[in-house]
Amino acid sequence: MELANNWQDYEILDMANGEKLERWGDIILIRPDPQIIWNKKSFPNKWKQANAKYNRSKTGGGSWEYNTNIPKAWKVKYKDLTFNIKPMGFKHTGLFPEQAVNWEWMINKIKKANREINVLNLFAYTGGATVACLSAGASVCHVDSSKGMVSWAKENVISSGLEKRPVRYIIDDVIKFVQREIRRGRKYDAIIMDPPSYGRGANGEVWQFENNIYELVELCTKVLSNKPLFFLINSYTTGISSKVLENILRLNIKNKGNLSSGEIGIPMKDSKLVLPCGIYGRWEE
Repeated sequence: MELANNWQDYEILDMANGEKLERWGDIILIRPDPQIIWNKKSFPNKWKQANAKYNRSKTGGGSWEYNTNIPKAWKVKYKDLTFNIKPMGFKHTGLFPEQAVNWEWMINKIKKANREINVLNLFAYTGGATVACLSAGASVCHVDSSKGMVSWAKENVISSGLEKRPVRYIIDDVIKFVQREIRRGRKYDAIIMDPPSYGRGANGEVWQFENNIYELVELCTKVLSNKPLFFLINSYTTGISSKVLENILRLNIKNKGNLSSGEIGIPMKDSKLVLPCGIYGRWEE
């Protein structure tokens, strides 16, 4: 497992009873997490410090309970990257801090390439990977079906001082977009995707990970340049092994290169506990 252990503005303070106590800058939140199936708190007193807690509803969804007044949005930094954090209606904050593992990997690959790198970021959400790749000197095409998430990504790019870097923002269903890019003859040196388990496109198109991921990867190989740098799939889909992602890349990418897969996680502060947070499959030049 690769650990996101270089954060200054984020840390897990404790975890128990299906919840994690986490610090985002100066704000402490309690949020549910299905991986936390033990009941014992390591630091019971720390939970009293929480500024807000997300409570799940028995009928689905949930809401935030505030113990103190907190800003509607605030900033956190990861090294030179800056992100805008906002508590959302479905427990999220607009950033997955474990993705720092993948950001570091992408930044390193792009910087060492010593050539112009054009990145396609699919299901790009609020642009963590977009910001990382722009900071490393790449140009990025950022694609997401949600107008709100794309606007948020623009805020993150601006907050990181990267707005003058070459970036295209596309609000569209990713499969339809890639199909159009194939017809246009556009090519990319690196492809990133972080598909949801289930979702709907801009015009109601249904996405289901198990049914659609192979087709999408196969499509994406048709927009890979003649000298691709990397292809990264990240997933949070329950029940899928990281080896499955590696297998899909192995079956589709004909270029010689290295394949790898694994888990990503976040260590808990002052503890040997680690929270597993997702899986990845990678092909690299």
